[in-house]
Amino acid sequence: MNPLRQLADFGQAVWVDNLQRAYITQGTLEKYIQEDGLRGLTSNPTIFQKAVAGSEDYQDLFDAARGTGLSAGDVYEQLAVRDVQGAADILRPVFDSLKGRDGFASLEVSPAIAHQTQATLEEARRLWATLARPNVMVKVPATEAGVSAFEQLTAEGLNINVTLLFSQERYRQIAHAYMTGLERLASKGGDLGRVASVASFFVSRIDVMVDQEVAKRVKAGVTAEQKKALESLGGKVAIANAKLAYRIYQELFTSPRWKALAAKGAKPQRVLWASTSTKNPQLRDVLYIEELIGPDTVNTMPPATLEAFRDHGKVRTSLVEDVAGAQATLRTLDAQGISLKSITDRLVVDGVKLFEDSFTQLLNAVGQKLAGT
Repeated sequence: MNPLRQLADFGQAVWVDNLQRAYITQGTLEKYIQEDGLRGLTSNPTIFQKAVAGSEDYQDLFDAARGTGLSAGDVYEQLAVRDVQGAADILRPVFDSLKGRDGFASLEVSPAIAHQTQATLEEARRLWATLARPNVMVKVPATEAGVSAFEQLTAEGLNINVTLLFSQERYRQIAHAYMTGLERLASKGGDLGRVASVASFFVSRIDVMVDQEVAKRVKAGVTAEQKKALESLGGKVAIANAKLAYRIYQELFTSPRWKALAAKGAKPQRVLWASTSTKNPQLRDVLYIEELIGPDTVNTMPPATLEAFRDHGKVRTSLVEDVAGAQATLRTLDAQGISLKSITDRLVVDGVKLFEDSFTQLLNAVGQKLAGT
């Protein structure tokens, strides 16, 4: 059996972390749904930048917009909205068959407003209204400003994908904000059953940072015992961090507070594993899929990782295995003087910056296409 389809038996949904016009017009997304049991899709500025720069899929929009005075940002939004709406329409039968529990396509607010609560609120509301589909999610970054915006948007009944989560502490804040938002919505007589959310917890980038710190320390000179301890961390910290974040999910979404919301029809905010391609070639290419399988989760995979898992992935309920070992890994990290908090704090800043840079490149690519160059 296709290992991707098997994941559903273990409570995990497969999403693809990619979108371009050809997915909609050439049947790629439909094929993923039919053959692999795909249940959702994520997009971001980096994905759209590659789609615009690497294809002629959007020439009709560029031709129509040329000479109209529309900015590159205006045209980008047109093409992004069109693609996400198209993806949502293809995913709509999944959404309907699962009674609104999956079948979502996501579109991100501009990374330029990641630290502005009010601007995030305004853009998220505008995109939600423009997309006009029940099975879309607006992506909001998990910055301090984003946490406040997320709670408010949930209270207004919007579907939100909270992205750029790296730390257990920030994840806990987001889960509480989701419940507070739902409680506020319930107090106004809102329909909790219509609200869906995921918390996008990033994985592989943590191991990349840990590997860099380990290499630095080994190069600076350490004892044989320290070297052994440091090298034992390879490919383990990100998974340990994710497993302990999932423990928080289990704790909060079985609490009396949550049960009161569930009794009113609320759906749990699933944890979505993001950044699941393996960056270190010495690690198994499906490591961040195989080791993070468990109920009420999503794994959004770039196409190459999705294809690799289809080919040779092994499925088991791994997410709840050896939690004590995960805790021991993080103790070893701390004992070697590497601060996970410093790493995750830096990754949020770097993540926003990466998407800002991609957004700038995206607008430049759109501008060039509009100019016919």
